[in-house]
Amino acid sequence: MLYPLSLAVFRQKSREMPLTSFVREIGNMSKKFTKNEKHECRRGGAYIAPDSSPLSSTAGSSTALTEHGRWANLPPELLLDIIQRVEARETCWPGRGDVVACASVCRSWRQITKEVVKTPEQCGFLTFPISLKQPGPRDTPIECFIQREKATSTYRLYMGLSPALSGNLNKLLLVAKKVRRATCTDFVISLVGNDFSRSSNNYVGKLKSNFMGTKFNIFDSQPPKDSPVRSTNRSLQKTHSRQVSPRKPMFITAKISYELNVLRTRGPRRMKCDMYSIPASAIGQGGTAPTPTAFTNCNDEARLGFKTLKSAQNVPLVLRNKAPRWHEQLQCWCLNFKGRVTVASVKNFQLVAAAEPSQNVTVPEQEKVILQFGKIGKDIFTMDYRYPLSALQAFAISLSSFDTKPVCE
Repeated sequence: MLYPLSLAVFRQKSREMPLTSFVREIGNMSKKFTKNEKHECRRGGAYIAPDSSPLSSTAGSSTALTEHGRWANLPPELLLDIIQRVEARETCWPGRGDVVACASVCRSWRQITKEVVKTPEQCGFLTFPISLKQPGPRDTPIECFIQREKATSTYRLYMGLSPALSGNLNKLLLVAKKVRRATCTDFVISLVGNDFSRSSNNYVGKLKSNFMGTKFNIFDSQPPKDSPVRSTNRSLQKTHSRQVSPRKPMFITAKISYELNVLRTRGPRRMKCDMYSIPASAIGQGGTAPTPTAFTNCNDEARLGFKTLKSAQNVPLVLRNKAPRWHEQLQCWCLNFKGRVTVASVKNFQLVAAAEPSQNVTVPEQEKVILQFGKIGKDIFTMDYRYPLSALQAFAISLSSFDTKPVCE
């Protein structure tokens, strides 16, 4: 048993017992504890044990409860040292799964793990599911790729450089399914690939287009922290249906517009993104973007239809695609993707901030690429994003590029 040991004794023992074996023991114990509670799993692969687990009186449950109590009684300073060492050792997936396993042991482990693990903006890592709704790092972008399955109209977002380089070390982040309707197209976004129900806890949002595929709205299943909510006219039309519907409410967090190419001029698509949930001041000196810390359940008042989010300063961040240059020798439009895009495609784009002179945003900040998306294979696309966008927002914007736009090309 480790829990009676002092911190000094633990450090001496840790030199004899490799950290890998210790983490493996924690992971096995955590899996055994949650084996009888799979129906409680709410957040896909990155499962965190609930605060109160209704264990039955069976023999297996009694054993799990005994082990749960043994690990829960570790001294706080010893527990903090263990989790700090595990967190510092694992810098990428699948190793980050050991950090999630630590948070799955019990309430005390989960509490300290949440204190140790920083947001993607601070550490550059994606650990828990809520990390997908938090802004990315300011300096180095998080590199991901999207795999398209045309047969099932499914799009999978993985963390990694590419399938060829990452191999079996890819971490599935989000999955979107394209649903064609009579007047629009929906991209339903989920944490798993086999559950796209809006009433499910795996549902995180969706992207909805107009009939022409030139305008899109990004919907979130919860409003970002400290973002006021404004009702839309549509909410009044759906009041009665939403009161009895078990489905989650939806909040419009951004709007994407593609410019019409009426004259059929030669050139790439031109797009604009109004990020309602992110203030324009976020990219300035000392600016901050909304950072949710947990998945929350909205109150009954919020369930009365669709809502539109507004930034705290009422001036939302606007993103525009970076203008490419015409290459005379190659006879094509070119952008510097720094090796992350290898196939020419009308879908390729880079987004930068479109700041007004009154917003006091420096020129280097305006030139910094916040999101870039491009093709590297038949059905493989790279997606790199950074602050102030989250993985969910970047994925939704990238999905808009897959929809057909004959009037924009």
